[in-house]
Amino acid sequence: MSDPVRQGPAGVPIRTDLVEVFVFRRTAAGVELLQMRRRSASKIAPGAWQPVMGHLAAGERAFDGARREVEEETGLHGAACLGWWQLEQVRPFFVAGANAVFLAPRFVVEADSSWEPVLNREHVAYRWVSLGEADAAFVWPGQREALREFARDVLEPGAPGAALLRLA
Repeated sequence: MSDPVRQGPAGVPIRTDLVEVFVFRRTAAGVELLQMRRRSASKIAPGAWQPVMGHLAAGERAFDGARREVEEETGLHGAACLGWWQLEQVRPFFVAGANAVFLAPRFVVEADSSWEPVLNREHVAYRWVSLGEADAAFVWPGQREALREFARDVLEPGAPGAALLRLA
């Protein structure tokens, strides 16, 4: 596999070694999305409410890394996973502390309605929120756009892309 860091024309590295995963469940109250609060000592987005985010290991495929990160950060695996989808859009974002532009594939995983996460050391809290509440709480525009893509292309009954985007 090639190096996940590329030098852009202006000298800013482009990194492709990050994945982002939105975990949701369907309950009697409707669709709920998992948000986790990063530790305030975190180097990236301290204290922010985030979906699962993580770095790929050398040679790791994006979907494999997404599954690994979800299990590491939340404990979700096995029969509690009801389905996986990819999101098509990859929105570039810049992180000044890393002096890099990131391109992160995004995924969605459905958890069983009774499943609750077991957080690792990267997070201090979690909450289940509606899509509207998640949209208001996510700091980054790309995450809010991903929620709209998820609602339109995965959740919408009869969405033509739902079957095509489904991975497992």
